[in-house]
Amino acid sequence: MERWTSVALLLALPLFLTAQQQATLLGTWKDPILVGSSSYNNTYNEIWGVAVNGHEYAVIGSTAGTHFIDVTDPTHPFEAHRIAGAAQGGIVIHRDYHDYKGYLYAVCDEGPSTLQIMDLSHLPDSVPVVYDYGLQITRVHNIFIDTATAKLYTFSTSGGPAGYSAMRVYSLADPLNPEYLGKYNSFGGLTVGHVHDGYVRNDVAFLNCGGSGFALVDFSDPQNPQTISTLTDYPFRGYNHSGWLSDDAQYYYMGDENHGYDIKVLDVSNPCDIQVAGTFDAGVSNQYSIPHNQVLACNYLYVSYYYDGLAVFDLTDPANPQKVLYYDTSSEPDGPSYKGAWGVYPFLPSGNILISDMQQGLFVFQGVGDDCAATETLTPVDLSCLEVNSTVEQPEATAVEIFPQPAHNAFNVRFVQRNGQGKVNASLVDISGREVQRWELDGLGQGAQSLRFEVRDGLKPGLYLLRLQGDGLNVVKKVSLL
Repeated sequence: MERWTSVALLLALPLFLTAQQQATLLGTWKDPILVGSSSYNNTYNEIWGVAVNGHEYAVIGSTAGTHFIDVTDPTHPFEAHRIAGAAQGGIVIHRDYHDYKGYLYAVCDEGPSTLQIMDLSHLPDSVPVVYDYGLQITRVHNIFIDTATAKLYTFSTSGGPAGYSAMRVYSLADPLNPEYLGKYNSFGGLTVGHVHDGYVRNDVAFLNCGGSGFALVDFSDPQNPQTISTLTDYPFRGYNHSGWLSDDAQYYYMGDENHGYDIKVLDVSNPCDIQVAGTFDAGVSNQYSIPHNQVLACNYLYVSYYYDGLAVFDLTDPANPQKVLYYDTSSEPDGPSYKGAWGVYPFLPSGNILISDMQQGLFVFQGVGDDCAATETLTPVDLSCLEVNSTVEQPEATAVEIFPQPAHNAFNVRFVQRNGQGKVNASLVDISGREVQRWELDGLGQGAQSLRFEVRDGLKPGLYLLRLQGDGLNVVKKVSLL
């Protein structure tokens, strides 16, 4: 039932964003009868979106449960369905959602709650709850579904035989029967009390571990996960809250839930050696500004800021995002608490942007016009750095030696060549697999070889791979450059 709807009076043409401008509000929804939480007076929490059978829906959580708001006509949002939560009322602060294979997965982090799975295929007529049990899961702070590998990641999880867990992983091979795969709280040398949130692509998990920092872990074998790297010292370090990976898997945008702290741009092109490429803020004078959640879609980063509402950043220069769109959804006075925009969702086929405001409910904005839902391509994380010490040596070449190590402007290669080569290609490849320099050798004779390679100016310090390839020759060796 529709309780309250506010409609924009005029719809603008598709946006061509060249400078910072206020977003076009299309419509809003809230239910003034619902109560706020006793802790933060937040009636509403997480936002998600689904498109089913020709309709678009905003899925917004509240102290009452889960609301399906039909936003097919964004100027007239209305509540199509409401699913009561196992926990309700003023105790509820957090809910979270993800969808997979036509089902919506819903969790709550307060009270005697459950994991709920809802069948979306019956929309617009109904939303049957097909799973609603606390046998494995009662309370969860956040979830993420790796749709490429059918795994559900639950963060800060209680319930079931596993007891309390910093995080867990479940198989969704059968979407209606999550299969427990394991619980985890130790990542390399980093042991954490809880994982607050995470982003996962093709089994590679970017884990935001609250006050403990950040971990990057390969869960392709859940029984033996491999920690790729951790990050515990970085600018504006506080409570590591959440983040999102760029489509090309080169950058991770990470926020700490602390007043006045910048978002971090992590260069993860070499996931074994993460670098902070830059930081940025909302561009406002509010000292209490906090980035709560950030979502990346195509070439834009969408951020829901406590107190400051929606901010959209152009990522043409990935290390230096530029704010191009904003809208302050909150009427709350700025302060040291947590009020205003909670979550953001930019993936509807229409391109419209959804924001959930803790006190004001749902906001629907006109999108940036990039049709991201139809065009987005996600690149898997390149883990070749885990094999950087491997050496492939064919029988034709033995005892390959590279010196000095690390090298500065040049390095030498020495080895014994059993057979002569007509032509040999030598290439230097970075950790992401990109060739950064190439040499062509006229030929190598039989016997001892001594080669010198001059390194071009401008190469970043770090680890590289030298490849020597010819007829029957295939040598790969690690090179470290200062």
